[in-house]
Amino acid sequence: MQALDVCRNSAAAGFEMTLATAAGGTLENEFQASGVDFVKLRRRLPFDLFFAIKLRKIIIEKQIEICHGYQPVDGLHLYAAAFGLKNVKTVLSFQGGMAPNRRTRRAINFLIPRMNANLVVSRGLKKWHAENDGFDTSSFQILYNGADPERLKPTGRSLHGELGIAEDNLIVGMIGNFYPDPRKDQMTLCRALPQVFSELDNVHCIFAGAVLPGAENRFEECVNFCKTAGIADRVHFLGARKDIPDVLAAMDIFVFSSLQEGLPVAVSEAMLARVPMIVSDIEPLLEATGGGEYSLAFPVTDFKILAEKILYLLKSAELRNELSQRAYKFAMENFSIKAHLQNLKNIYQSL
Repeated sequence: MQALDVCRNSAAAGFEMTLATAAGGTLENEFQASGVDFVKLRRRLPFDLFFAIKLRKIIIEKQIEICHGYQPVDGLHLYAAAFGLKNVKTVLSFQGGMAPNRRTRRAINFLIPRMNANLVVSRGLKKWHAENDGFDTSSFQILYNGADPERLKPTGRSLHGELGIAEDNLIVGMIGNFYPDPRKDQMTLCRALPQVFSELDNVHCIFAGAVLPGAENRFEECVNFCKTAGIADRVHFLGARKDIPDVLAAMDIFVFSSLQEGLPVAVSEAMLARVPMIVSDIEPLLEATGGGEYSLAFPVTDFKILAEKILYLLKSAELRNELSQRAYKFAMENFSIKAHLQNLKNIYQSL
C-alpha cells in the first residue's frame, strides 16, 4: 500500500517513475491507474537471469538513474541488472518482518556493501538487524514509512451498521494480518477484553486483517478464547478489508500490541486518521509515536495493563480527542506520504 501511495504521488513530488513487478495481485488495477509507467514481468526462479536481463533493458531504454527494491530478491535482480551501468544507482529498503532464513541472510550480507544506499524504516529496526541478524548496519539510513492522508478519507459507510452495533457504542480495534509467527500478538488484546467489557457494556472490538497461510492456529486461538470467555458477541473478526478508511473512522481506540515491528504503516494510518492509539512498548512503536508522547503504551504482552489503558481512554472523550489531534500533527510532519517522498528525494539526490 505504501508503494501504491508512492506511485500515486510521485509526479507531484518530482519523480519520473517506472514500477516493474514480477507478479500481479489484488492491487494491480490500482497500480496500473496510479500514473506511473507500469511494467509487469514474470520471474520463474528465485534468481532468474532472464528476468534481470529484462530489467536491464528497461533501465537502459528508460534512462533510469535510481533502481529501488524492497525485498532481498529485488536487490539481487537489481544488482545484476544494473551491474556495470556507471550512471545507475541501486537502493535497497529494509521494511521489517522479513525473518530472514539462512539463504536470505547470505543474500542480504552480499547486497549491503554493494548497494549505493541501504534504507531502514526505523532506528529500532536498524538495531534489530544488527543485534539479531548480524548485519553491518553502519551505513543504513533511516527513511520512515509514509501514508497518504487523501487515501484515508472515509466514504461515510457505517461499520456500526454493517456489524449491527448501535451508533453510540464505542469500538476498540486492531488492523494487522495474522502471521504464522506471533509478531502482531492479537491474543494480548483478546485477553484484555473481558476486563474492559465487564466495566463498560457499550464497547465492541474489531480485528481487521487476513489470516495468512500457517497462521490458522493463531487465529483460532483468538476466536476460541473469545468464545470461552463469553465475549464472542462483542468481538468481530473482519478478515482482510479494502475499506480501511471506513474501518479506522469507526474506531474510538486503535491498539497495536505487536512483539516485533519495523515501522508499521498501520500506525501511521491510524495517526493520520486521527484515531487515538495504545501501543506495546517495543522500540519501533515508541519511535513511531514520538517516544510514546503521542500514544499510550503498555508493557509487551501485559494484558492487564493494556485493559487499564483502554478503560482510561474510553472513559474520556476529551483525552481521546486531545491525544489524536497531537498525534495527527506529528504524523503529518513525519509519516505522511509528502514527508516520505521529500526524504526519499533527498536520499536519491545525495547519490
